[in-house]
Amino acid sequence: MPDENTISRRGLLMKLGVFFNGLVAIGLAVPIVRYLFSAVTRGRANSYLSWVPIGPISEFPEGETRLATFRNPFVMPADGQTVNTACWVRRISAQQFQVFAVNCAHLGCPVRWFPQSGLFLCPCHGGAYYRDGSRASGPPERGLFEYPYKVENGLITILAGELPTPGDPIASLGEERPPCA
Repeated sequence: MPDENTISRRGLLMKLGVFFNGLVAIGLAVPIVRYLFSAVTRGRANSYLSWVPIGPISEFPEGETRLATFRNPFVMPADGQTVNTACWVRRISAQQFQVFAVNCAHLGCPVRWFPQSGLFLCPCHGGAYYRDGSRASGPPERGLFEYPYKVENGLITILAGELPTPGDPIASLGEERPPCA
């Protein structure tokens, strides 16, 4: 006859099943909770932005658009050559510049500058942009994305760390963007 203090095989397997299901539930809950609270623990979005030098102003002649590269300030050891990011720099006047992301606003393909026509052209879907980065034709619905910049001690620096988007990150820093022609 079974005693009050003994457990049946069915009861033991039931308790083991509940215990292992509890472990699996905790194992699944930890990454989900970490994901949900990551925005709070990570801090402000602007903590990923940093001023990065792209070169002295002497490298960019007035009235010309040139390709420049900069090192992304937030890299992982496995990033390799992808940390070197390209941008187009247009010098309008002595201290006035426009710095464009190399990516098309449609699907992100790299645009190329053609000085003969004064256009940036996207090879993927035929997007075209004027020299000031505004949309000329094709599928893109907006102009090229611009990096905020500043000139200090003859060096052009841009606010980098994430791809520029229509939301202007520099506005949240309380600074004004230099006027563009």
